[in-house]
Amino acid sequence: MLAKLIITFGALLYGLGVPLLEINQTHVFNPQWEPHMRLHEVWQLATNSALALLALWLAWARNNIRLPSILAMLVTGGFLFAYLMREGYGGSMVLSDGSEKLLFGLNLGAFAFGAVFLLSVLTLLLPSSERAAVAQR
Repeated sequence: MLAKLIITFGALLYGLGVPLLEINQTHVFNPQWEPHMRLHEVWQLATNSALALLALWLAWARNNIRLPSILAMLVTGGFLFAYLMREGYGGSMVLSDGSEKLLFGLNLGAFAFGAVFLLSVLTLLLPSSERAAVAQR
């Protein structure tokens, strides 16, 4: 059950939380963004939301823990990679108004997605007896 709750937390974060934070004037409707940039943003949000729905279905309807955990690691790991490489391609987490969302002095996205990534790794490291019990339900 712990693994399913971790999967659900991650899926809600990258599948619902991020779109709620980015469908606004700082991202999707940002007048400073080129239309092509907006298209890529909406594509990324739609893809991540679809992957979140798949992860939830796999975990709760199919009792599959491994694949949803890997999906969460791919989505959050992709963000962490982009965040760590941002200086190399001119990226930034500073919003167009000059602000940056921080939590405990760390960028909110890096903090939250780092936590989801690590929790997803944890679900893969659960004892095989617990994974087997989940799969039998």
